[in-house]
Amino acid sequence: MESEKTIRVAILDLYAGAANQGMRCIREILQQYASNNQLALRWDEFEVRIKNEVPGTDYDIYISSGGPGSPLESEGSEWERHYFHWLQQVEKWNKNPARLIKKHVFFICHSFQLVCRHYKLAHVTKRKSTAFGVFPIHILPESANDPIFTGLKDPFYGVDSRDYQVIQPFHNKMKQIGAKSLCIEKDRPHVPLERAVMSIRFSDYMIGTQFHPEADAVGMSIHLQTEEKKKVVVETYGYEKWESMIRHLNDPDKILSTYSHIIPNFLNQAVAHLQGALTHAI
Repeated sequence: MESEKTIRVAILDLYAGAANQGMRCIREILQQYASNNQLALRWDEFEVRIKNEVPGTDYDIYISSGGPGSPLESEGSEWERHYFHWLQQVEKWNKNPARLIKKHVFFICHSFQLVCRHYKLAHVTKRKSTAFGVFPIHILPESANDPIFTGLKDPFYGVDSRDYQVIQPFHNKMKQIGAKSLCIEKDRPHVPLERAVMSIRFSDYMIGTQFHPEADAVGMSIHLQTEEKKKVVVETYGYEKWESMIRHLNDPDKILSTYSHIIPNFLNQAVAHLQGALTHAI
């Protein structure tokens, strides 16, 4: 940390210049968190896929965004080599017992799929159809006490927007690296398809979700009700899907609750660790 009063956050932007709500939502969560907890928190943003930008290890917390396109076709690309080199540097830092202050990382959607493929923790495949909307997410019984779920109901609800999925985790590989599945997508007994893994704790300091916990209910509701965006959603998914999303976004027990808990819980854990490590060092 720069000082005892400043927490540095790196946001890895994987949107490749595509129009999105994700980056706005991440910035707003950080602003709100800093204000609510009276913290001096600053962040920098890194354009990963266009400019090959990645942060160094001089940040305390990292948030890696969602993004468009296939998490499979970019394998071997220049930006991915930079991205996974950054990840290896963070891993190396965290595994060094001499480093009392560890680096905390949150991976969202596209980033989550990339990391699952990188670690070979599960099958990463194309879905039969796009998952788009607000859906229930079920916490696995063995993960119910994970601090990421503090304050959430089971099931809770998440914004989903993806053409790919992480399914059929390789349990031996997960156990080998100390990773753990946390929650899975809604149960559909009438559909003979695998349920996707919606979140994995890769380590004590790294966690990811396949859904979008940063989705801001109020902002997204306003965005979806603009004439342009409404037209796109209705033409692509139908009026009922658009109407369902607006209804769920306006329900305080659904997306507002997820927005208020998942990433703030992650930040709580990271900040508590940082402050504890600094106190111990003093």
